[in-house]
Amino acid sequence: MSRRIALISNPKSTGNLAQLPRIRAFCAEHPDIFHYEVEEAEQIGDALKTIARVEPIMLVINGGDGTVQATLTELTNGRHFGDAPPPVAVLPNGKTNLIALDLGARGDPVAALEQLLHFAQGDLAPHLVPRELIALSHGSGESIPVIGMFLGGAGLADTMLYCRNKIYPLGLPNDMSHVLTAIAVMLRQFFKIGGRHMPPKPSPLRISVRRDGHISGRFSVLLVTTLEKLLLQGDFGGRGTGALKMLAVEHRSSTVLRFIAVSLAGLLGRSKLNGIHMEEADEISIEGDRSDVILDGEMFRAEIGQPIFLRPASPLSFVRLAA
Repeated sequence: MSRRIALISNPKSTGNLAQLPRIRAFCAEHPDIFHYEVEEAEQIGDALKTIARVEPIMLVINGGDGTVQATLTELTNGRHFGDAPPPVAVLPNGKTNLIALDLGARGDPVAALEQLLHFAQGDLAPHLVPRELIALSHGSGESIPVIGMFLGGAGLADTMLYCRNKIYPLGLPNDMSHVLTAIAVMLRQFFKIGGRHMPPKPSPLRISVRRDGHISGRFSVLLVTTLEKLLLQGDFGGRGTGALKMLAVEHRSSTVLRFIAVSLAGLLGRSKLNGIHMEEADEISIEGDRSDVILDGEMFRAEIGQPIFLRPASPLSFVRLAA
């Protein structure tokens, strides 16, 4: 009899440093779970080859956004399950884990795993949700794409990297780290306070959303996603057609204040605002002078003559833990 759940864990994920012993113990008590641990992204292909032989009805990922992204990339490109990959679930873990939040995974990962095991013993259909995916490729766009759901660029990527490289090493709780990061960003944006201990000024970018048009400049926020809950409930009606939702906010204090105000009021996208760009498209290219973007926690670099291309990838089914 095949096992009902396959669980792939990354012991090096920050959240797993404390939780993995409990997860191992839970798996040892429940033979319906096939647990496979990987320490490097390069091992995920072998992990999925082995897991495919088990024929699980659900694939659960236990790690941060980088682990999820690497697994989705291998799941899509490696085709270890042929045309019928199992539904994917994500445990709440890691520093950011935006995908887990979108799927309702919050709190204790062991409790989430127990709930998923309960789902697997019955009808999964009511808990499944389709998700479009982003395929990221470099240069000519002919490279093997990396698969994800959430891309941050420009000032947003700089903020993520600042938090990761400057604030997290201080060893503070996550919430406090995020508050300090937000304060530093506001000081940089509104009071023009710079220096090596502050977030950098965003680099210029050229963003092409349609074949006949582009926007250029410095942006405090650049966000491309297929996720439902991470665009501040912005209204994309009439902003184009396509699976990729893009939001770009120009790097001017007045524009950023306007963006914050309409977002808090739930009016983002209701009317066109100068300096705030919202589009839906099936192809987006990003070109910049050594400008970083982050796809599901992993960094990529857009350079002059070597743009990053974003296109929709084949959708997958995911397991939602909560409404």
